[in-house]
Amino acid sequence: MSSASRLRPGEAAPAPLEVVIVGTDGLAEIVAEAARLAAAIEAGGHRATRFLTHPDDGHPPVFPAADLVVVLGGDGSILRAARWMGYTQAPVLGVNLGHLGFLADVPRHDACEAVQEIAAGRFRLVDHLMFETEILRGDAVSLRELGLNETSILAGPPFSMIEIGLVVDGEPATTYRADGLIVSTPVGSTAYNLSAGGPIVRKDLDAFVFTPLNPHTLTNRTVVDSAARTYEILVPEPNAGSSCVVDGRVVDRVVPGDRIRVRRAAPRFTLVETGRHGYYRTLRDKLGWGGGLRAAAAPVSRGGT
Repeated sequence: MSSASRLRPGEAAPAPLEVVIVGTDGLAEIVAEAARLAAAIEAGGHRATRFLTHPDDGHPPVFPAADLVVVLGGDGSILRAARWMGYTQAPVLGVNLGHLGFLADVPRHDACEAVQEIAAGRFRLVDHLMFETEILRGDAVSLRELGLNETSILAGPPFSMIEIGLVVDGEPATTYRADGLIVSTPVGSTAYNLSAGGPIVRKDLDAFVFTPLNPHTLTNRTVVDSAARTYEILVPEPNAGSSCVVDGRVVDRVVPGDRIRVRRAAPRFTLVETGRHGYYRTLRDKLGWGGGLRAAAAPVSRGGT
């Protein structure tokens, strides 16, 4: 974990903890919740800094040093917080004030209690893969972005298919004819990748998921490969509107000759978990993945009785 956080599972935290509360400024419920939570944290002998910004802020002021970052909102707010922390990640507690909240797992009414549990050492830390996306233009790296969910190469206007080459550790792997390609982490596998028909990959694994968008060839299927490898994406003839998108943000156009490199980043994104929600319970609760679990309580007839 690339953090100077003093949090240690099983140990009461030294006081005072530096807690940074992150949320969207201008939204009344988030401003009010941030004030309520800050008061509770300070009443417990710790320090709270409210870091409220607007979603369209490109690069906000330097992120404060933190032992714990409490993000108010949804998964998009957590992605922004991870990007703003950059290469010095601190443990994140996600408080769900959004919709799905796959990463933001704590209900708002449990937020104060969750912080108390963390201060008492009753929590666990779960590290997740982060990645770097670099655009190599000519002999130089023209852009470098840190991400958590996915890098997407999108064909864009005039919305014709493009050819996308995938190179793994310097070896050509395949060429897709498609509307784009998603390179997802396990955390991102339940986001854009899932909507595009890709698989769910357990979020604490170190792997990348490659899912083509509307591929022209039936044999083009999702591939899961090790995060220990370096991947390059080549688009020899991009459309005028082809773009590289990292965690939902367009970071640059894709022009002929570009090489888009994706590889594991040095920092790890760390979630703080205080409850007893297992991974599969989260899938059931957040994604409606329950299937026949309700029916499983009743005996199933095997026939002949």
